[in-house]
Amino acid sequence: TAQLIDALKGIHLWAERYDRDLKDIFAIQDDITKQIIAALHVKLTIGEDARIIARSTNSLEAYLKYLQAREYHFRFTKEDNLNSRRLLEEVISIDPEYGTAYALLGATHILDVFLQATDSPKRSIGEATELYRKAIALGAHAQQLLGFVYSMQGQHEKAIAECRRAVELDPNSANARTFYGHVLNKAGRFQEAVLELEHSLRLDPVSSSFSLRVLGITYCNVGRYEDGIAFSKKAIQKAPNDLIAYLGLTYAYSAAGRQEEAQKAAAELLRINPKFFLQSYEKRAAYKNQADTDRMIAALRKAGLPYTPPLPLPEKPSIAVLAFDNLSGDPKQEFFSDGISEEIISALSKTDKLFVIARNSSFTYKGKPVNVKQVSRELGVRYVLEGSVRKSEDRVRVTAQLIDATTGHHLWSERYDRDLKEIFELQDEITKKIVVALEVNLTEGEQALIWSKKYKNLDVYLKSREAWSHWNKGTLEGRIRHGQLAKEIIDMAPESPSGYYALAYHHWSLARYGKSPRENLKKALELAQKVISIDESYPFSHILLSSVYLAMRQYEKAIAAGERAVELSPNGADIHVIFGETLNAAGRPNEAIGHIKKGIRLNPFPAYWYFGNLGSCYAQKEQYEKARIEFKKALQLAPEASHIHGRLAVTYILLGREEEARASAAKSMELAPWISVRMISKTSLYKDKAYLKKILDAMRKAGFPEGA
Repeated sequence: TAQLIDALKGIHLWAERYDRDLKDIFAIQDDITKQIIAALHVKLTIGEDARIIARSTNSLEAYLKYLQAREYHFRFTKEDNLNSRRLLEEVISIDPEYGTAYALLGATHILDVFLQATDSPKRSIGEATELYRKAIALGAHAQQLLGFVYSMQGQHEKAIAECRRAVELDPNSANARTFYGHVLNKAGRFQEAVLELEHSLRLDPVSSSFSLRVLGITYCNVGRYEDGIAFSKKAIQKAPNDLIAYLGLTYAYSAAGRQEEAQKAAAELLRINPKFFLQSYEKRAAYKNQADTDRMIAALRKAGLPYTPPLPLPEKPSIAVLAFDNLSGDPKQEFFSDGISEEIISALSKTDKLFVIARNSSFTYKGKPVNVKQVSRELGVRYVLEGSVRKSEDRVRVTAQLIDATTGHHLWSERYDRDLKEIFELQDEITKKIVVALEVNLTEGEQALIWSKKYKNLDVYLKSREAWSHWNKGTLEGRIRHGQLAKEIIDMAPESPSGYYALAYHHWSLARYGKSPRENLKKALELAQKVISIDESYPFSHILLSSVYLAMRQYEKAIAAGERAVELSPNGADIHVIFGETLNAAGRPNEAIGHIKKGIRLNPFPAYWYFGNLGSCYAQKEQYEKARIEFKKALQLAPEASHIHGRLAVTYILLGREEEARASAAKSMELAPWISVRMISKTSLYKDKAYLKKILDAMRKAGFPEGA
């Protein structure tokens, strides 16, 4: 005999007597233990469903493992669901006729679909369906689970018929009534669904998270949002990591207009599964009536849940420029606010250091409440620029702010107040200021401010950025195009030093490639002196002069000019790195490394030549492995830079890796067939002749031709 007592009240809740023939004492123990455990579950946990579970097997071991698997399953997490599946496979190996175990095993495959833990939802649903049919064939009452699958597949009438059959077979099964309520809800029969789900709760007062969350969502569908919130919270108390319970809570809060709480619930859901997206959920949880699905998905998206899979962030800084809000109260001013956004997108797109989302994609958020974390996930960007335009009589105020959309933290903001005169000039002015601010914050650091001061015209500034992007490809073709654009800049702004500066480096580069070195260095020097005559305080004019003097092997003059450039621009990243090249060539690699590393700190997304110059410093110090690493970094940014392949070939020889050296040398010669030992001996900038000889010998060993 056994009896269950409420010890606080002294009330008997249940009693039973078991009479058996005394044959196998251990079999009797197992049988009676199983019966008592089932009775306790009826009274204390899952109601009459406990009897259904227990009667499907005669094995106490299988039954106990099943109960453990069920506990794991109803935690609704990926890891727990896998543990549940493993235990159920053990259960079936103990008792292959245990139909209820097959049913729960099928449910683990369905849960994979909702947790987005399967590569093939179709396959998972197919496996579940077969397991449910197997369970039914073995006498288990799993019709409600088959009905659930039909509902997922949009076969709502078949779903209702199967679940109704389950209720007819077990009228006191809370589980059957929960699934019946669920499929009625999906079919749009919300009031009937509420009645079935409330009946389920009466049959099983200690309901599962699944039952509670289904009722919570159904309450929302009949407009009982506060009840929906309450039952979703109860579901989460039962299973704190139940992703779908948080989905229900997010829906309830959003539908109730409590957006801040909805966003917090959505954030918790994404904490549980950062890769969750609504598009997949919608396919498996659609309502019969599209309007019901659209209403739920819209509420969930409003709370910040992404519709599509989150896109991976690009390696370079990535940004979406949203349509600036028109706060003027005048729809006619929309063209100005949109124009600002479009100009910024166009301008940013001309730099190769940023990944910029196209206008058509970023403008899809126009006129909608924006959750920047949602924008980040849906567009695959780290940064979001948003702003507003307000007009008052003849004045206009433009505000802009840069946000790290992965965290929601504000990085930069500014306000621009201007007289509303020439509208397009005003757009250009503000666009330029914002673009420069973004370059300072995201790519170039403080040196972007120095550059920008020399460009009053937005088009000239953008032309300059385009020219240097070609330079940074590290190819002769890129340098030639750079020179062409430099001439266009001079034509557009002959009073600015910027075009002459770019053209001087074009000629300097041609000399380094062995193309008429005497003539090109002469032109480079003349242009450098022209830049200084326009603005002696312009730091880039002095670093240019340093480079020209270095190419002429006037080392002391080169160092003096470089020091003056650093003095004028102590935070100029490019200036530190170019000066580092000068110091290294002059035989001072330790000092050079300090300057180059400072440049990299100032510009965390540098051009390839930053790493190329650092590698050359390490090579001169005979730290060849460090040199190899830096040259590899350079080639990741400029894979067709022939001179970097050449430096890598020399480094491999000095490391004793001849096969790799020959491969690098072959690539260098493929990209620049004119490279030879003789050419490098003529154009090399190294003051240390012994070190130059070491380079030339390594080139020969790597397979470079001697040259004419």
